[in-house]
Amino acid sequence: MIAREGYTIIAVAAGLALLLSVGAFWGESWLWRGPLLLLAVGSLAFTLYFFRDPERTPPPDAREHGLVAPADGRVVEIVEEDEPLYLEGPAQRISIFLSPLDVHVNRVPARGVIEYAKYRPGDYLVAWHPKASEKNERSEFGLRHPSGTKILFKQIAGAVARRIEYDLAEGDTVETGQRFGIVKFGSRMDLLVPPSVELHVETGDTVRAGTTVLGRIPEPDAAASPSADPATASSPRSSTS
Repeated sequence: MIAREGYTIIAVAAGLALLLSVGAFWGESWLWRGPLLLLAVGSLAFTLYFFRDPERTPPPDAREHGLVAPADGRVVEIVEEDEPLYLEGPAQRISIFLSPLDVHVNRVPARGVIEYAKYRPGDYLVAWHPKASEKNERSEFGLRHPSGTKILFKQIAGAVARRIEYDLAEGDTVETGQRFGIVKFGSRMDLLVPPSVELHVETGDTVRAGTTVLGRIPEPDAAASPSADPATASSPRSSTS
Protein backbone atom coordinates (compact mmCIF):
# COMPACT_ATOMS: atom_id res chain seq x y z
CA MET A 1 0.00 0.00 0.00
CA ILE A 2 1.21 3.52 -0.84
CA ALA A 3 0.61 6.51 1.45
CA ARG A 4 -1.88 8.90 -0.12
CA GLU A 5 0.29 11.87 0.92
CA GLY A 6 2.89 10.68 -1.58
CA TYR A 7 0.71 10.53 -4.70
CA THR A 8 1.76 13.93 -6.06
CA ILE A 9 5.47 13.36 -5.43
CA ILE A 10 5.28 9.88 -6.95
CA ALA A 11 3.59 11.33 -10.06
CA VAL A 12 6.37 13.91 -10.39
CA ALA A 13 9.04 11.23 -9.89
CA ALA A 14 7.39 9.03 -12.53
CA GLY A 15 7.32 11.95 -14.99
CA LEU A 16 11.00 12.70 -14.42
CA ALA A 17 11.85 9.01 -14.74
CA LEU A 18 10.04 8.92 -18.08
CA LEU A 19 11.92 11.97 -19.36
CA LEU A 20 15.24 10.50 -18.25
CA SER A 21 14.42 7.20 -19.93
CA VAL A 22 13.51 8.92 -23.20
CA GLY A 23 16.71 10.95 -23.00
CA ALA A 24 18.71 7.79 -22.40
CA PHE A 25 17.39 6.11 -25.54
CA TRP A 26 18.04 9.23 -27.60
CA GLY A 27 21.68 9.08 -26.58
CA GLU A 28 24.16 7.43 -28.89
CA SER A 29 26.42 5.97 -26.23
CA TRP A 30 25.77 3.53 -23.39
CA LEU A 31 28.13 5.69 -21.35
CA TRP A 32 25.13 8.02 -21.04
CA ARG A 33 22.27 5.57 -21.37
CA GLY A 34 23.28 3.39 -18.45
CA PRO A 35 23.57 6.16 -15.81
CA LEU A 36 20.39 7.90 -17.02
CA LEU A 37 18.35 4.70 -16.90
CA LEU A 38 19.79 3.85 -13.51
CA LEU A 39 18.89 7.30 -12.20
CA ALA A 40 15.37 7.07 -13.63
CA VAL A 41 14.62 3.64 -12.19
CA GLY A 42 16.41 4.29 -8.92
CA SER A 43 14.69 7.59 -8.14
CA LEU A 44 11.23 6.22 -8.88
CA ALA A 45 11.88 3.02 -6.91
CA PHE A 46 13.12 4.99 -3.88
CA THR A 47 10.10 7.32 -3.97
CA LEU A 48 7.70 4.36 -4.07
CA TYR A 49 9.64 2.65 -1.27
CA PHE A 50 9.65 5.77 0.90
CA PHE A 51 5.89 6.24 0.70
CA ARG A 52 5.01 2.64 1.53
CA ASP A 53 2.16 2.36 4.02
CA PRO A 54 1.99 -1.17 5.48
CA GLU A 55 -0.99 -2.34 7.49
CA ARG A 56 -0.32 -2.32 11.23
CA THR A 57 -2.37 -3.90 14.03
CA PRO A 58 -1.55 -3.20 17.70
CA PRO A 59 -1.13 -6.25 19.98
CA PRO A 60 -4.51 -7.16 21.54
CA ASP A 61 -3.26 -6.55 25.08
CA ALA A 62 -2.07 -3.05 24.12
CA ARG A 63 -5.31 -1.65 22.73
CA GLU A 64 -6.83 -0.60 26.06
CA HIS A 65 -3.93 0.54 28.25
CA GLY A 66 -0.91 0.07 26.02
CA LEU A 67 1.35 2.84 24.73
CA VAL A 68 2.57 1.98 21.22
CA ALA A 69 5.27 3.60 19.09
CA PRO A 70 3.92 6.53 17.05
CA ALA A 71 6.64 6.10 14.42
CA ASP A 72 9.10 3.63 12.94
CA GLY A 73 12.74 4.27 13.76
CA ARG A 74 15.34 4.16 16.50
CA VAL A 75 14.92 5.47 20.03
CA VAL A 76 17.67 8.07 20.34
CA GLU A 77 16.80 9.53 23.73
CA ILE A 78 14.74 8.87 26.85
CA VAL A 79 14.89 11.70 29.36
CA GLU A 80 12.94 13.20 32.23
CA GLU A 81 11.95 16.83 31.85
CA ASP A 82 9.28 19.35 32.71
CA GLU A 83 6.49 19.66 30.13
CA PRO A 84 4.57 22.96 30.42
CA LEU A 85 2.55 22.77 27.19
CA TYR A 86 -0.05 20.05 27.88
CA LEU A 87 1.05 17.72 30.69
CA GLU A 88 1.96 20.78 32.78
CA GLY A 89 4.41 18.93 34.97
CA PRO A 90 7.16 16.30 35.04
CA ALA A 91 7.32 14.01 32.03
CA GLN A 92 9.26 11.20 30.40
CA ARG A 93 10.24 12.01 26.81
CA ILE A 94 10.93 9.32 24.24
CA SER A 95 12.51 10.60 21.02
CA ILE A 96 12.40 8.42 17.90
CA PHE A 97 14.56 9.23 14.87
CA LEU A 98 13.25 8.20 11.45
CA SER A 99 15.86 7.67 8.74
CA PRO A 100 14.87 8.09 5.05
CA LEU A 101 14.64 4.28 4.86
CA ASP A 102 12.03 3.94 7.63
CA VAL A 103 8.26 3.90 7.09
CA HIS A 104 7.21 7.52 7.68
CA VAL A 105 3.50 7.02 8.30
CA ASN A 106 2.69 8.06 11.89
CA ARG A 107 0.22 6.42 14.26
CA VAL A 108 -1.59 7.48 17.44
CA PRO A 109 0.19 6.04 20.53
CA ALA A 110 -2.94 5.36 22.62
CA ARG A 111 -6.71 5.60 22.55
CA GLY A 112 -8.52 8.64 23.87
CA VAL A 113 -9.59 12.14 22.88
CA ILE A 114 -7.44 14.79 21.21
CA GLU A 115 -7.67 17.84 23.48
CA TYR A 116 -4.88 19.88 21.92
CA ALA A 117 -3.66 20.16 18.31
CA LYS A 118 -1.25 22.80 17.06
CA TYR A 119 0.99 23.26 14.02
CA ARG A 120 4.12 25.37 14.52
CA PRO A 121 6.37 26.58 11.70
CA GLY A 122 10.06 26.69 12.56
CA ASP A 123 13.65 25.89 11.66
CA TYR A 124 15.05 22.75 10.03
CA LEU A 125 17.81 21.54 12.31
CA VAL A 126 18.89 17.92 11.90
CA ALA A 127 16.24 15.75 13.55
CA TRP A 128 18.56 14.45 16.28
CA HIS A 129 19.63 17.95 17.36
CA PRO A 130 18.78 18.57 21.07
CA LYS A 131 16.86 21.75 20.16
CA ALA A 132 14.92 20.22 17.25
CA SER A 133 11.93 19.53 19.51
CA GLU A 134 11.67 23.23 20.39
CA LYS A 135 12.80 25.02 17.22
CA ASN A 136 11.94 22.88 14.19
CA GLU A 137 8.73 22.87 12.19
CA ARG A 138 6.40 20.55 14.07
CA SER A 139 2.87 19.56 14.99
CA GLU A 140 1.86 18.89 18.60
CA PHE A 141 -1.03 16.78 19.89
CA GLY A 142 -2.33 16.42 23.42
CA LEU A 143 -4.34 13.24 24.03
CA ARG A 144 -6.30 12.31 27.15
CA HIS A 145 -6.58 8.56 27.69
CA PRO A 146 -9.87 7.28 29.24
CA SER A 147 -7.94 6.70 32.47
CA GLY A 148 -7.29 10.45 32.65
CA THR A 149 -3.61 10.11 31.74
CA LYS A 150 -2.36 12.88 29.45
CA ILE A 151 -0.04 12.11 26.51
CA LEU A 152 1.73 14.60 24.24
CA PHE A 153 3.22 13.56 20.90
CA LYS A 154 4.98 15.66 18.26
CA GLN A 155 5.80 15.28 14.57
CA ILE A 156 9.10 17.10 14.07
CA ALA A 157 10.58 17.95 10.67
CA GLY A 158 14.29 17.42 10.08
CA ALA A 159 16.87 19.11 7.86
CA VAL A 160 15.45 17.44 4.73
CA ALA A 161 11.80 16.99 5.67
CA ARG A 162 9.88 20.21 5.18
CA ARG A 163 6.36 18.95 4.90
CA ILE A 164 4.29 17.73 7.84
CA GLU A 165 0.83 16.33 7.15
CA TYR A 166 -1.80 15.12 9.62
CA ASP A 167 -5.55 14.69 9.94
CA LEU A 168 -6.13 15.13 13.67
CA ALA A 169 -8.15 17.93 15.24
CA GLU A 170 -9.23 18.89 18.75
CA GLY A 171 -12.23 16.82 19.82
CA ASP A 172 -11.34 13.75 17.73
CA THR A 173 -11.74 10.35 19.38
CA VAL A 174 -8.86 8.08 18.38
CA GLU A 175 -7.83 4.45 18.78
CA THR A 176 -4.46 2.93 19.62
CA GLY A 177 -2.35 2.60 16.48
CA GLN A 178 -4.68 4.69 14.30
CA ARG A 179 -2.95 6.21 11.27
CA PHE A 180 -2.89 10.02 11.47
CA GLY A 181 -0.20 11.52 9.24
CA ILE A 182 3.30 11.59 7.80
CA VAL A 183 6.49 13.65 7.83
CA LYS A 184 8.28 13.45 4.49
CA PHE A 185 11.94 12.48 3.99
CA GLY A 186 13.54 12.04 7.41
CA SER A 187 12.13 13.28 10.69
CA ARG A 188 11.67 12.73 14.41
CA MET A 189 8.78 11.90 16.72
CA ASP A 190 8.69 12.89 20.39
CA LEU A 191 6.34 11.22 22.86
CA LEU A 192 5.89 12.67 26.36
CA VAL A 193 4.08 10.85 29.16
CA PRO A 194 3.80 11.39 32.92
CA PRO A 195 6.06 9.47 35.33
CA SER A 196 3.14 7.13 36.21
CA VAL A 197 3.45 5.46 32.79
CA GLU A 198 5.67 2.36 32.99
CA LEU A 199 8.08 2.32 30.04
CA HIS A 200 9.23 -0.90 28.35
CA VAL A 201 11.74 0.60 25.92
CA GLU A 202 15.39 1.66 26.07
CA THR A 203 17.64 4.03 24.14
CA GLY A 204 18.91 2.32 21.00
CA ASP A 205 15.83 0.13 20.50
CA THR A 206 14.32 -0.09 17.03
CA VAL A 207 10.54 0.37 17.08
CA ARG A 208 7.63 0.04 14.64
CA ALA A 209 4.67 2.39 14.60
CA GLY A 210 1.45 0.88 15.92
CA THR A 211 2.94 -2.48 16.92
CA THR A 212 5.90 -1.92 19.28
CA VAL A 213 4.66 -1.46 22.86
CA LEU A 214 6.62 1.34 24.54
CA GLY A 215 4.88 1.14 27.90
CA ARG A 216 1.68 0.71 29.84
CA ILE A 217 -0.76 3.38 30.96
CA PRO A 218 -1.91 2.85 34.57
CA GLU A 219 -5.45 1.70 35.29
CA PRO A 220 -7.94 4.46 36.19
CA ASP A 221 -7.69 3.87 39.94
CA ALA A 222 -3.89 4.16 39.79
CA ALA A 223 -3.92 7.23 37.55
CA ALA A 224 -6.84 8.99 39.21
CA SER A 225 -6.28 12.46 40.60
CA PRO A 226 -8.47 15.58 40.72
CA SER A 227 -6.69 17.03 37.68
CA ALA A 228 -6.77 13.76 35.74
CA ASP A 229 -10.49 13.07 36.12
CA PRO A 230 -12.12 13.73 32.70
CA ALA A 231 -15.41 14.58 34.44
CA THR A 232 -13.86 17.42 36.43
CA ALA A 233 -10.98 18.46 34.22
CA SER A 234 -10.90 21.99 32.87
CA SER A 235 -11.56 22.61 29.22
CA PRO A 236 -8.66 22.07 26.78
CA ARG A 237 -6.14 24.84 26.63
CA SER A 238 -6.15 27.04 23.61
CA SER A 239 -2.88 28.26 22.17
CA THR A 240 -1.92 31.21 20.07
CA SER A 241 0.92 31.37 17.65
